[in-house]
Amino acid sequence: MLIVRRADVSKTLAGRELEIIDLVAEAYRLHDEGSTAVPHSTFLRFPEEQHQRDRIIGLPAYRGGDSPVAGMKWIASFPGNVAAGLERASASITLNSLENGQPSAFIEGSVISAKRTAASAALAARVLTEQDPPAGVVLIGCGVINLEILRFLAAALPGLGEAALYDTDPARAEAFALTCAEQVPGVKAYPVTDLADALATHPLVSLATTAAEPHLDLAACAPGTTVLHISLRDLTVEAILDAVNVVDDADHVCRERTSLHLAEQRTGDREFVAAPIGALLRGEAALSRRAGQHVVYSPFGLGVLDIALAEFVREQAGQQGLGVRVDDFLEA
Repeated sequence: MLIVRRADVSKTLAGRELEIIDLVAEAYRLHDEGSTAVPHSTFLRFPEEQHQRDRIIGLPAYRGGDSPVAGMKWIASFPGNVAAGLERASASITLNSLENGQPSAFIEGSVISAKRTAASAALAARVLTEQDPPAGVVLIGCGVINLEILRFLAAALPGLGEAALYDTDPARAEAFALTCAEQVPGVKAYPVTDLADALATHPLVSLATTAAEPHLDLAACAPGTTVLHISLRDLTVEAILDAVNVVDDADHVCRERTSLHLAEQRTGDREFVAAPIGALLRGEAALSRRAGQHVVYSPFGLGVLDIALAEFVREQAGQQGLGVRVDDFLEA
């Protein structure tokens, strides 16, 4: 058993945004081909009132192809942590040997989770804006995920030069601008205090909030805006139904009262979903849109991405001598 700590995960993945995007793209292609196994996530919720917003999610997955791997991510989301100065999410990933099923690695998962989410967003942004790459992005929600998304967008879209920042807490947006300047210096990041003004600033928007219910339409956005709907519950049903919708997997994303799930309940079908990202990458689908119509990318966050990236970390950590090896983990 190889145990890989957070610092080692961060060291292994630092500066490898384009490699991670390629790894995520390959996982999506394999998923679209039917070469993965991705059961529905398991949501552990709690009966007490003080834990109504808290949950722990289990995401088992298998990636086939030339380098098969299996495992599970176990990720906790406690939104109240933010006010206490702690990170909202924490996670661990277990990988299992495909020779005998025994656990082969236990890896800190929050860094992997954030980077695979950001890589998925950046990949979609690159694919969906290929004909007209944006010079700027609007980040709604100034937290860990949008910081990673900005880092990956800067790698995927070399012409990206600005980032407008909005958060319900203006002080957080101010502090976030300083963090962006330090960590993504090639992009000029600045706070905007009015949400409508922020949405109108650039034709690429990333939503990464802790919203539990839809609260936002896209009326303030410029025509033809591409929206990375990462937190999945921000957009109203009307906004979803009026947009061209791209997903990672419709069966996964139309669950747990996401905006797309609510749209499905409203309409009784999934006709509003235009294509999965894997089919676009494989050339098996193409998007058709009205002039000025928004495109919304809503990825549920497939566990196969976590497992694929965790296996990459395991390989790199082994080569670099990182992590702690426990040879008697299964000994009686």
